[in-house]
Amino acid sequence: MSSTAYTVGRDQAFPWRSALIECAITAFIVLMLAITMVGIHLETVLGGLAIATRFADVGVAVVFAFIGRLALVAMREGHPLPALIGATAAAVLGVFVPPIDIVAAILQALGAEAPTPTPVLQVMQVAGGAILAVRAAWLVWRQRGSAGRRAERGRSLDAFAAGMRGWTTLIGPIAIVFAIALPFIFDNRSRIDLATLVLTYIMLAWGLNIIVGLAGLLDLGYVAFYAVGAYSYALLGTHFGWSFWICLPLAGVLASSAGLILGFPVLRLRGDYFAIVTLGFGEIIRVILLNWFEFTGGPDGISGIARPSFFGLAEFDRSPPEGVTAFHELFGLEYNGIHRVIFLYYLILVLALFVNFVSMRVRRLPIGRAWEALREDDIACQSLGINRRNIKLAAFMFSAGFGGVAGSFFATRQGFISPESFQFIESAIILAIVVLGGMGSQAGIVLAAVLMIGMPEIFRDLEQYRMLAFGALMVVIMVWRPRGLLSHRDPSVRLHPPPPRQLWPFTRLPKPSAAPAEKAAGQ
Repeated sequence: MSSTAYTVGRDQAFPWRSALIECAITAFIVLMLAITMVGIHLETVLGGLAIATRFADVGVAVVFAFIGRLALVAMREGHPLPALIGATAAAVLGVFVPPIDIVAAILQALGAEAPTPTPVLQVMQVAGGAILAVRAAWLVWRQRGSAGRRAERGRSLDAFAAGMRGWTTLIGPIAIVFAIALPFIFDNRSRIDLATLVLTYIMLAWGLNIIVGLAGLLDLGYVAFYAVGAYSYALLGTHFGWSFWICLPLAGVLASSAGLILGFPVLRLRGDYFAIVTLGFGEIIRVILLNWFEFTGGPDGISGIARPSFFGLAEFDRSPPEGVTAFHELFGLEYNGIHRVIFLYYLILVLALFVNFVSMRVRRLPIGRAWEALREDDIACQSLGINRRNIKLAAFMFSAGFGGVAGSFFATRQGFISPESFQFIESAIILAIVVLGGMGSQAGIVLAAVLMIGMPEIFRDLEQYRMLAFGALMVVIMVWRPRGLLSHRDPSVRLHPPPPRQLWPFTRLPKPSAAPAEKAAGQ
């Protein structure tokens, strides 16, 4: 046995050299990221700001990355049992002995200053160890080391996604009823605001799903259409006094026009080149909004954006102008500021359901089938006589229009907008929701939006580590389920009858019997 290999089984040897190199690279990447994100930050002190450091937290994070990567390599190489033992020990140890306490004891023994205690590292150790332990236990139970086993896992997950899609006809109405009753179930302004934010991202992701999920075009600048819609309503409302209900469709039309303008330069581009152009378009819009001070207000933004009225019949103010009816007086209620919040929630719910309805109906039309053909193979699509130029432009216009409508709602909900609200990270989050949920899956987008928008808002107290946890979640999902949580897509048109629908997502359909010709060949 060589010095660089540790024999675990009869014929399998653990590749220590390559594993340690891979773990060292991972730890180095984490070190470079953690130094700027965690190690150095600004703190408010008497008289101004001061630079503070948390290098102990950085060191612990690097050690976590090294050990965790080593456990993943062990599972990948077919040795899940040592990873299971180590991950379980790490999780149990983290419950009783926080890692920062160990670092503090070592630093005190060396005569250095002990770091400030923080529960975040303890949560990371316990949660990370538990996740690795669960994954290792699953691998030990099923022994999924080979490629054939991984393919079987993919097929089983696809079957689960197909079953869940079959159940969406039942889950969908239940979810809609729950969404309608949510303001009465959670009589809390913060919860309703959070639900409104989640629905806004669901609407944006459903709009982006037309380009990415149906047409197969990677758009990295979708926030540009979001910004066009928001600034359209803000400018029309503040300068011309137009109401929200007039500007709402106009914002969609103007955003669709922006999608048409973007569509022409990218007609001949595909793949990474297409994504780079859309990314550049998003940055162009943001820079224009930032520097055209006379028109957009520049970095100061636009404030005093009018809030929507109750369909032009009443206002939600306590004392509206003379001749205008108040909402609480119209319905004989006592004034409460939450009325406007609930109305905005129902408004975005209706808009999101409208986007979903239009997307599902358009998908079954010839243009929707052309989008799917473009997604599968654009060359074959053109060979069939489909005009790729018109199809791409239509996808851009539909998707951009929905983004513009969502932008106008964002502007009226916030009452203030600035270029800082439309940075690239917004496009990345919306795209991540589409990819995480499963490209082309409407139900998967809802699930992904709840996980990615709702959960981080609940754990806002750990805001310094929210993006770190966000990235870790994306890595885990992409490793475990590269095509998304519910990536199963039924074709819009079938040449043969569809297979029988599963009564339960975990039910396995019987394997089809062999064809008569195959039986004869076997005999």
